[in-house]
Amino acid sequence: MKPHRVVAIGGTFDHLHKGHESLILKAFHYGERVVIGITSDEFLRRSGKSGIQPLATRLDKLKDFLIENELIGRSSLIILEDPYGPTVRDPTIKGIVVSKETLPRAEEANRMRAVKGVPQMTIHIIDYVLASDGRPISSTRIRNKEIGEKGNLISS
Repeated sequence: MKPHRVVAIGGTFDHLHKGHESLILKAFHYGERVVIGITSDEFLRRSGKSGIQPLATRLDKLKDFLIENELIGRSSLIILEDPYGPTVRDPTIKGIVVSKETLPRAEEANRMRAVKGVPQMTIHIIDYVLASDGRPISSTRIRNKEIGEKGNLISS
């Protein structure tokens, strides 16, 4: 039995990498169903982020990963137009899975839930997945061509 019926995760999921895959798989460990929020192109533009793969590409790679791991039927994909999506208002979301980097956002979502009278989510924090150089895998490092999506260093 999973600890929660529904948990949430969210992100940009640019250059879907081993860290993203770990987050997604851990979310399915904690929840029977997982609401996966993926940032829209417009939200990224408003946030001043550039150089990120288009939403259609990111969504396709995310769906492919879910299908390959037989998890698509247990997931709900939503497009995020703000940092919180349904986590601040949906009482069916009982847990959220985050990295240390995104922990403050989950804590803020819980504060917003409290104001609205929505029960708190349990926050599950996962460790970073490290690249072959011992530093965290990140989309930024992949875009900068330091590492590949599996975390291996790219030699110049």
